[in-house]
Amino acid sequence: MRAQAPEVAAVLARLEKVERQNRRLRGAGIAVFVLAAAGLLMGQAMPKARIVEAEGFQLKDGQGMVRAELVVDKDGPGLHLRDDNGKERAELVALHKAGAELVLRDEDGQGRVWLTALEGGAGLDLEDHGNTRVHLYTRAGGTSLVLSDEKGQGRAKLDVTKDRTWLALFDEKGKSIWSQP
Repeated sequence: MRAQAPEVAAVLARLEKVERQNRRLRGAGIAVFVLAAAGLLMGQAMPKARIVEAEGFQLKDGQGMVRAELVVDKDGPGLHLRDDNGKERAELVALHKAGAELVLRDEDGQGRVWLTALEGGAGLDLEDHGNTRVHLYTRAGGTSLVLSDEKGQGRAKLDVTKDRTWLALFDEKGKSIWSQP
């Protein structure tokens, strides 16, 4: 039985050596797996393109007040700029119906200047307390200018086309009082 003791001791020593190698291999395998998984996760987290997608963006000042918004609403994509009080003062919209519009507003939020570009032409309206005072419109067929009084009643109109130029003046009720030709 004593003769077997050195053999058992040798087998036990070899067994311990194999178990140590097995633990090292298992630890190395786990480390490789963790590194590979981390590399895959990091690769997925990093964007492949530098595009940010959203339905809207808000730009806030140091006090957390929204000062600008980039949104897509019922009219189309637009940029809205706000003053210190949070009131919209300027708006630029790409209209769904093939055009664009720029609106400048006063301190009360009322539109004062409207610049519009549509498929058939372009227009400029200057407003005063909800009434259009100056309306300039150009299109393929010509250009029109209408000047209105404080009630929004057109008082002077100038039309220029390739065939003619026409100027007319109107009274406060809209009745023509002079025209040429």
